Amino acid sequence: MKIGVIDVGGGLRGGYAAGVFDRFIEEDIHFDVCIGVSAGSANCASFLAGQKGRNYPFYTEYPFRKEYMSVRNLLYKGCYLDLNYIYSELSNAEGENPLDCASLLGNPADYYAVATNAVTGEARYFTKNDISQDHYDVFKASCALPIACQPVVIDSQPYYDGALSDPVPLQKAFDLGCDKVVLVLTKPRNEVRSPKQDIRSARLIQKKYPKAAEGLRRRAARYNVAVTWAKKLEKEGKVFIVAPDNTCGIDTLTKDKNALKQFYQKGYADGQGLADRL
Repeated sequence: MKIGVIDVGGGLRGGYAAGVFDRFIEEDIHFDVCIGVSAGSANCASFLAGQKGRNYPFYTEYPFRKEYMSVRNLLYKGCYLDLNYIYSELSNAEGENPLDCASLLGNPADYYAVATNAVTGEARYFTKNDISQDHYDVFKASCALPIACQPVVIDSQPYYDGALSDPVPLQKAFDLGCDKVVLVLTKPRNEVRSPKQDIRSARLIQKKYPKAAEGLRRRAARYNVAVTWAKKLEKEGKVFIVAPDNTCGIDTLTKDKNALKQFYQKGYADGQGLADRL
């Protein structure tokens, strides 16, 4: 029996999934395959490294620093969200909140971080082979939201957020041989994603990256179809869905400290519910 887990990310909504994974660590729950999209790529990395609580300040403390995300960043760095600050300055061995890279790489579970090639619009599934101590560009690529971030260049190719090409990589998990999959959503399971904001953002990258823009326009539809499929598979016992009953008012880049803390706690509690089922 091969069991996988998917974290679909969602910017600061990823604090919910961080709570779920912290509960998994506490309950000593392991998976054979971990797939992370956007912020989910970093959540999965900390989970495989066994670092309970590490991601908590990334959602409840660091976002309120101007170095993390601010208009100042946009004016002086060309990006609202500074991925280098998050995944280098804070996360490196000498940083404030280092990732235990050795434990991540030593974990026997397979790891995949989904990013989107900005030129081709196709998904790339980065693995542990693309990660080394203090070289965390795969997280940056997976989290590079169009407009908020510049694309991240890896192997001479620019990459955007993985959700533009594979927002819910359920098929990928089954292609990798998973018999059952735990799917961690950061929106309520029955919430239909709207494409309105994506369509507006796509216009701003259309000229330079038309394929990525198309992926952005299709993201909501792909997400909705995949979640509908997941709910069908859940009835067949092949998928376990973990999702909040509400988002505590949090969207992708919402700065509300109390709401972010509540959302993490909601994930922590829901993680216990799944732990009991597993």
